[in-house]
Amino acid sequence: MKMAISLVLSRLILFLTLTCFAAVSSSTATTTLKRHSGFLYSRTRGKCTPQFWSSRREAWPRMVPQGSTVSNVFGSRASERFRSDMTLLESGAVNEEGNVFNELLKQASAALLNSYARKGFPYSAWEVKTLMIQGLVSEHAAARLTKCFSVANDACI
Repeated sequence: MKMAISLVLSRLILFLTLTCFAAVSSSTATTTLKRHSGFLYSRTRGKCTPQFWSSRREAWPRMVPQGSTVSNVFGSRASERFRSDMTLLESGAVNEEGNVFNELLKQASAALLNSYARKGFPYSAWEVKTLMIQGLVSEHAAARLTKCFSVANDACI
């Protein structure tokens, strides 16, 4: 029974990953990300988005307290790109026009919280952390993974 569930979940993850890559590769060569005024919004779109998690309507999973720093959660590679004392909650309020890495951080943070709090979320916590580090390599990688995390976060129930 557990193997069957594991097989179904791995196929779902593969499908979502391939769908994300297909969607990103079919777009134009220059990726444009939708700019938002920050992580902290007065309205929420869904129960899995960065806006929802920053609204504090639901307690954060115990594995990732609100005071967790980006460097502690995502590793030393993230501390090279972001302030070492920046918390996940603070990271969403940073709004630098044209900075795809901040968008990646918002979506990856929400995806990490969803991986702990939402049963059936297509990414596990270690996958989110690994993909986040891979996304920090280049702007293209960051834009691609931002799109993948955004799709998963928006589709989550």
